[in-house]
Amino acid sequence: MHDETLIEPSEGPAFAVLRPGGASDVVLICEHASKTMPKSLGTLGLDGAALESHIAWDIGAERVAELVSERLDAALVLQRFSRLAYDCNRPPESAGAYPEQSEIYEIPGNAGLSAEDKARRARALYHPFHQAIDALIDARLAQGRSVVLVTIHSFTPVYFGRPREGFLGILHDEDRRLADGMLEAAASMKLEKVSRNYPYGPADGVTHTLKRHGLTREIANVMLEIRNDLISDNAGQQQWAGHIAELLAVSVERLKTEGGHLHA
Repeated sequence: MHDETLIEPSEGPAFAVLRPGGASDVVLICEHASKTMPKSLGTLGLDGAALESHIAWDIGAERVAELVSERLDAALVLQRFSRLAYDCNRPPESAGAYPEQSEIYEIPGNAGLSAEDKARRARALYHPFHQAIDALIDARLAQGRSVVLVTIHSFTPVYFGRPREGFLGILHDEDRRLADGMLEAAASMKLEKVSRNYPYGPADGVTHTLKRHGLTREIANVMLEIRNDLISDNAGQQQWAGHIAELLAVSVERLKTEGGHLHA
């Protein structure tokens, strides 16, 4: 394709921002909220089952993020297109931004992309999304507000045929302040099967958003991974949104009161 427009005007922008003026210090990000494919990309050669599966989006993550946003009055930035078109938790130079394979699935429509194909997807999906996050955070910092960055994801309970027993992963890169607080709060709340850097960690390349927006500004940041069968229906989504809102409220307040600032 030689046209510049990957997303048709009728499909709307690549991102959505909820509660941009939210009172909470927390800014929520959901990079893999949607399974929607840009019309110009068709199905990428995949069948309907694959396009509904965890390879296309983080099942349940969008609704949990929306509920946490409601409970905390926190701003939320959502990606509105599938991670298969562009994985917004990967930089443009990463092959994983345009996956040719995801778990057991080959993705024909991502095979052998040219540099221009990749640049076109990044222009349409990655840059607008991350620029929206930059604008939101920088406006708050310019107002003298504190900012805490929280990304919300889900993971499949069976990966390459192996079951994953954990419920919630609390991930961090070099800045572990918020993760430490949330893990302590989870222990106090007696939440089961909560682990650090699970089922992935920084070595797996999953902390791009934390690094780009959190580490560069020295603001407290964390990535949350919830097992998707726990949040596949409204009851589970409500339950886990409640847990996460409480974990965040307790740990952010602790950072403030114990002299650990939200900024490094």
